[in-house]
Amino acid sequence: MDKQAVRHLINQRKRQFTEQQLSRLSLAALEKVERHPKVMAAHTILLYYSMKGEVDTHDLVDRLWQQGKTVLLPRVVSDTDMELVAYTGRDHLRAAGAFHILEPVGPPVTDYRAIDIAIIPGVAFTADGKRLGHGRGYYDRLLAAMPQVYRLGLCFPFQLLPDLPTSAFDMTMDEVVD
Repeated sequence: MDKQAVRHLINQRKRQFTEQQLSRLSLAALEKVERHPKVMAAHTILLYYSMKGEVDTHDLVDRLWQQGKTVLLPRVVSDTDMELVAYTGRDHLRAAGAFHILEPVGPPVTDYRAIDIAIIPGVAFTADGKRLGHGRGYYDRLLAAMPQVYRLGLCFPFQLLPDLPTSAFDMTMDEVVD
């Protein structure tokens, strides 16, 4: 199965769930993330502000930030790149891009060595850490610039597959939580 076929398969699977069911699955996955030893010990966390259809991270971002952790969120700056910005509350997010994804406002953070863990979305994952994204390579390029960071993939259970097609530049996760 090629990458586009996998994306189509996951889209079909996702449509079988109601918003309420996806919300319950999100809560279950987020409980695992919050209890994860690396998240609990982290000072600086790269996270994502979810869009529709992804594990909903909005409340998690707030909780981690309220615990005093530095939460970095990506902001798309071109067709190929993202930069990271420190989250400073929901009032400092703006809708951007064609999909109106909420992104943080503020200066970019460039010291990637301070990041303890990166929690990464994807279209599909394997148990051994392979990841398939939406096809633009944003996270692959970003993660390549921070090889020391522990990479935690976050997904719904139906996004886990036995295997995925990958390319040489596709970054793998150290662990996947569903």
